[in-house]
Amino acid sequence: MLMLGNYVHNLDAKGRLTLPARFRESLASGVVITKGIGDYLDLYPVAAFEALSQYMREKIPWSERDLLRYFFANACIDVPDRQGRILVPQMLREHAHLTLEGEVLIAGVQDHLEIWNPKLWENRMANITLTMLEEKLRQYSI
Repeated sequence: MLMLGNYVHNLDAKGRLTLPARFRESLASGVVITKGIGDYLDLYPVAAFEALSQYMREKIPWSERDLLRYFFANACIDVPDRQGRILVPQMLREHAHLTLEGEVLIAGVQDHLEIWNPKLWENRMANITLTMLEEKLRQYSI
């Protein structure tokens, strides 16, 4: 499933996050949450994370295992409950600067979702300029 858009939800007092309704069916069999490369979290459907894992196994030499440790040792699997909620562990909440009973921004990024502190998301988006986007699109012939 192509994951698009952004959504504002809240973490509850137990650290649970309700997934956007449009993604619940495709995520119902389980998700993997891990640290992103930055102050956010990556959330993958289990099958997509397994495909990423296989790709990394083929491309990343064992000598670069710190990269593998970062992604896999910080990852956890969860299955959404009937209300579409998943638990975001404290270690991951701290990494992304998320607070209990606070707002969370969920952004669709093709094959996965990113979970952001809304203020950090706003700062990141404010740093994107049209000139930069044009240069990147040209660089990749898009």
